[in-house]
Parts: sequence; C-alpha cells; structure tokens
Amino acid sequence: MLNVHTIAQSGFGAGTNELYDRARPSYPTQSLTFIKSINPKSEPLNIVEIGAGTGLFTRALISHPDWTSYIARLRAVEPSEGMRKVWSERVTVENATIEDGTFESTAVPDGWADLVIIAQAFHWCPDYDKACTEFSRILKKDGSVVFIWNLEDRDRAGWVAQVRERIERHEQGTPQFRLGLWRGAFTTPSYLENFENPQENVWEYHLVTTEDLCVDRALSKSYIAVLPPEEMNKVVSDLKTILARGDDRVWADRSQGTFEYPYKTFVVASRKKRIRND
Repeated sequence: MLNVHTIAQSGFGAGTNELYDRARPSYPTQSLTFIKSINPKSEPLNIVEIGAGTGLFTRALISHPDWTSYIARLRAVEPSEGMRKVWSERVTVENATIEDGTFESTAVPDGWADLVIIAQAFHWCPDYDKACTEFSRILKKDGSVVFIWNLEDRDRAGWVAQVRERIERHEQGTPQFRLGLWRGAFTTPSYLENFENPQENVWEYHLVTTEDLCVDRALSKSYIAVLPPEEMNKVVSDLKTILARGDDRVWADRSQGTFEYPYKTFVVASRKKRIRND
C-alpha cells in the first residue's frame, strides 16, 4: 500500500478486516438522505467512494431506499488488499466494483464522477492538496465531494468518555478524526481553486450494543490492533472494568445485556466551483 500511513497499513492489514467489518457501525439513514440532497439530479449518478474499506458505507448506501435506483455505477477505491477482499465478498450488486488506489491516485477517468464520497477515512490522507486536485479531476463540473465520519459521543455518557480515554493513550500520534487535522484540506491551494466553502451537518443518535461489541469496536481501532498481545490484553481488561461499572449507562434491555451507545455522525460536503465564462 503505497503512500498509506504505517499504522493504517498494519492496523487495517491482514487478519484485522473481518473484525473491523463486524464491529464498526453503519451510517444513520438521515445522513444518507442528506447526501442525496447534495446532488439534485433526477438521473442515476456515477459515484466514486475512496477509502471504501470493507464496504460498510457502500452497503448502507446501495440498500437505502433513496439510493436504490439512484446509482448508475459505483467505483470503490481502497489501498488495503484485505479490505478489498471483504468488500468484494459483501458487496454483490453488479453496478459496484472495487479497485486498488488512494486519495491522490484513483485511476478514475477525468470528469467521470457526479459524487465523490469518503467514509471514515479522509483523516488518513497524507497530502490534502494532491487529494483535492484528484477530486477535482475526476468530478464533473457540477460534482461534489462528501466526507462522512461516525464517532462515539463521549459527552453523553461517562462510560463512553472513559473508553475513549483508555484507548486514546495508544494513538501514537496518528491523525485521528477527532483531532480535526483533516480540516487543513479546506485551506490548500487546490481546494480553494476548485471548491466552494464546505457545508457541515451533525446527527446525534444512539446504537444498541453489548459489552462484547464495545470491546470489539475498540479492538478494531488501527492503533489498538497493532499492540503487542500483553498490552492488548491489558486494554481489554481495563475496558471490561469500565463497562462493568457502566457510568451513565442507559439500558435498552437489561435482561439481554443491551444498552445505548451514544454516537454522532458528521457530514462535510463541498461543491465544485462553477467555471465562469466572462
């Protein structure tokens, strides 16, 4: 995987992808409806999804009723061979394909895409300016790029804050979404030349989870997946202690061991600038 962060290469490498696909959440329906409103064309769209991973977002999109007949073709791009393999096993519609590539090099033809979507991935981008150049190249003149992330909401429950604090000790300086480093893309020369000001939306909601699923979700983080076994076992032990205590936990069904997991989904949309013929 050329030009991919070393922690991402190892943490999302061979042997990690099934856990990632099982443990990570999908995307709320209202965020997918909002993305559809960004491009109001009546005909089906050509979509490029960069950093498509195991296909969590892809599957959410193609199964959403607003999108079922609104996708002409979806070209997914993903640098991890293991993630591409899981994507290919889980995404079975004929109008969606996946290939090797990165933010800066997608191999998509010039002006092909109505929409570029990047789900849970752009914070790993190593060169924002080159990426924005690539987005502009592959987008049609009236196209848009959309960034979307899910993030645990540490402000709505003590146990969530404690889980985040425990795993964040191991981030090793990686460019995590919560740090906001990705916002630097919007001040690069290529972005300013080619795109309008970004528009942001946030949705708050909760998922229903279990203690085991919470632990698995933490283990699916790239910087946790690369830990030595002894250190990872200590993380698991500490997480189980936090979850057993359950500060501010809201039960969904205590008899079944299910409870609410507060989340937020962030969507940032950028339209391509219209070329003026003066």
